[in-house]
Amino acid sequence: MSQYEYFRLDITDGIASITMDRPPYNVLNNPMMAEFNTLLKTVVSDSNLSTIVIGAVGKAFSAGVDVGNHVADKVADMLDLFHGIFRKLASTDALTIAAVNGAALGGGCELACFCDIVLASEKAKFGQPEVQVGVFPPVAASILPLQIGLRKAIELNALGQTINAGEALRIGLASHVYPVDVFEEHVQAYLDNIRKLSRPVVRLAKKATSLVARGQIMAHLEQAERLYLNELMSLSDAHEGIAAFVEKRDPEWCHA
Repeated sequence: MSQYEYFRLDITDGIASITMDRPPYNVLNNPMMAEFNTLLKTVVSDSNLSTIVIGAVGKAFSAGVDVGNHVADKVADMLDLFHGIFRKLASTDALTIAAVNGAALGGGCELACFCDIVLASEKAKFGQPEVQVGVFPPVAASILPLQIGLRKAIELNALGQTINAGEALRIGLASHVYPVDVFEEHVQAYLDNIRKLSRPVVRLAKKATSLVARGQIMAHLEQAERLYLNELMSLSDAHEGIAAFVEKRDPEWCHA
């Protein structure tokens, strides 16, 4: 029996495979994020790994963070847990790969695009719909400008659009897109090619390539966090958007 409630973990031949296991949509609530942090703390400390792969079971890669945890009395704890995941991923020299066979939305999209490589199936979708419920995605704000350019990043984050796998590939959010029926085979073939390489050399090559970007991204994330907690959470519209989502109604924006 797995030692984790919300994840499956397998470490073989220098590759750690982390599978989110909260179907159908792998919504990240606080207990799941706390467990993710505990799991990652162990995994990223393993210097023998060349690669960390994050996948999922169910209909979606992840539909994001539980909206109920965005309310005023929970939001600080939620951000601490959620952003702890990315700080741990940023600390590893192992390649990080997202295997996305379904929707990656909100925090799920942030988790996927924060990885070094995104392997997507043709049915994958990516989007940051947070603005539709009155908030914005700090991690996506920090990582997407470097990955897909400022204009497209602003469009995705400020308008809440969702894009398909083909568009994600075109703009550089996805690394490769594979047919759904052979998705797992292509992912395994990709990993087999990594297994042929020297693990410490792979780690050093990633480290050398990401040195400048790593510091820039984490500094940006700290600034985005402060903006979220100090300015966004002071807006009436932020609380209205979350309340409307929880109550299953259209938000009534006051634009303040």
